[in-house]
Amino acid sequence: MFEALGDRLQSVFDGLQKRGKLTESDVDKAMREVRLALLEADVNFKVVKRFVARVRKRAVGKEVMGSLTPGQQVVKIVHDELITTLGDPGRLNLGMQSPAVIMLVGLQGAGKTTMAGKLALYLRKQGRRPLMVAADVYRPAAIDQLQILGRQLDIPVYDEGVKGDPVTICTNGVKHAVSNNFTTVILDTAGRLNIDEMMMEEIKKIKATVNPIEMLLVADAMTGQQAVRVATDFNNAVEITGLIMTKVDGDARGGAAISMREVTDVPIKFLGVGEKLNAIELFHPDRMANRILGMGDMLTLIEKAQEEMDQEEAEKAGKKMLSGDFNLDDFLGQMQQIKKMGPIGKLMDMIPGMSKMTKGVDMSNAEGDLRRIEAIIQSMTMKERRYPKILKASRKRRIAAGSGTSVQEVNQLLKQFRDMQQMMKQLRSGKGRGLQNLMRGLG
Repeated sequence: MFEALGDRLQSVFDGLQKRGKLTESDVDKAMREVRLALLEADVNFKVVKRFVARVRKRAVGKEVMGSLTPGQQVVKIVHDELITTLGDPGRLNLGMQSPAVIMLVGLQGAGKTTMAGKLALYLRKQGRRPLMVAADVYRPAAIDQLQILGRQLDIPVYDEGVKGDPVTICTNGVKHAVSNNFTTVILDTAGRLNIDEMMMEEIKKIKATVNPIEMLLVADAMTGQQAVRVATDFNNAVEITGLIMTKVDGDARGGAAISMREVTDVPIKFLGVGEKLNAIELFHPDRMANRILGMGDMLTLIEKAQEEMDQEEAEKAGKKMLSGDFNLDDFLGQMQQIKKMGPIGKLMDMIPGMSKMTKGVDMSNAEGDLRRIEAIIQSMTMKERRYPKILKASRKRRIAAGSGTSVQEVNQLLKQFRDMQQMMKQLRSGKGRGLQNLMRGLG
């Protein structure tokens, strides 16, 4: 989402860091570029004005002018001020009451119903027993959609059909949760294409009746400044307690995410980062600032690995790899675990400095390569995966036909696998500057 903004800012800072010393004129020129970059990213102009003023004030002070590395100090100041603008880390306030009631509000199309499922799954992983309540009786198939999500996740859904009254449905849903020992209730309320008085009155009545501990606005990051206006209107009407940004994985310019917290003074609590039901992240302002400035996000990458990958299997595979007993079946298993973590391009962006190295590279090719490798290995018998040396010409032709590839591509995979095995042997033995050779090979 922040690719264009990140590229512009990094270009500005690369120029600053090449200078030995900075003058006030240098800082002013850089701040003009930063202001333009933020405005082009659809950041609210008042937020841009305040942000640039804070950065400039610090950048022309002793903190920078007296530094031996003034360019790096400016980057640090921008990083710090971005974190200030983005606000506090996301966390739900579920209190001590049980069940804790979370009410989702927002316009139609923002992804409220899907987010109800994602949030329920997230809370179950935290050890809670969630119940989803289908209170959107106006949108066709909204109740069916939530029921389907509930079955996919094995999480109960309470509904009273399309003819029920939303206030009554929410009230009865909370009573149902109390009598069945659910610890959290997620209310999926109705949205509209635009904010109207009828919707706001209904939300106010539900809030007054069930007294939710969290009132979360689900906002579409793709709508830019409209999302900021929607957040402001909802907050003025019903006092929301938090924001959830959806479609953060899209090609939105990112201005809404930077603007919303400062304009509304309401914290961003979650990010929707994909279509899958586990594609939800707690909001971390420092990590988002890192991504914007091209510094990567290793903590999120590690958390994804811990969540999606089987740690015991990964440890076994690592030992087998270093022992030289790593075969194509192990390789397939590890590749499938990596795919669970998300698109390769996104994973690469989380590694510090990698966004610059992969700039201009079509990462969709990497996705295609993974699928092709997976198809080739899956077309092999278990014996062939474990003992690839037995793969002669006739077997390779059969594998190529079964995977929809060519014999040359099968040979290429086998060569790459042998090279990897050789590098692992060098790493294990310490011969030939093993680690450097391994990294060169990976490159």
